[in-house]
Amino acid sequence: MPKYLFEATYVGQGIKGVMQEGGTKRRDAVTEALKSVGGTLESFYFAFGYYDVLGVFDLPDDASAAALSMLINSSGSVNVRLKPLLSVEDIDEAAKKTPSYRAPGK
Repeated sequence: MPKYLFEATYVGQGIKGVMQEGGTKRRDAVTEALKSVGGTLESFYFAFGYYDVLGVFDLPDDASAAALSMLINSSGSVNVRLKPLLSVEDIDEAAKKTPSYRAPGK
């Protein structure tokens, strides 16, 4: 199952919600959201800096990831960014491929 890194920043009411509910309830909410599209949570961490939350989860496909991202971002309380993660075996397979490419101006 594909893995994704997520980086989230709480804004406005999202920050107030975390302050009221605490971190465990936010992690539980993410776990339930992932279950609703066939995914699982691997890790979930709070941080300080630009991103408030970082973690990794598994989802069945990119469409599920996009649906979850759009739903969370549409709440207006969280800005989430997803990045697909590639295994070392994925890179081994990529290294065996020989795509063709012409650089601009060449």
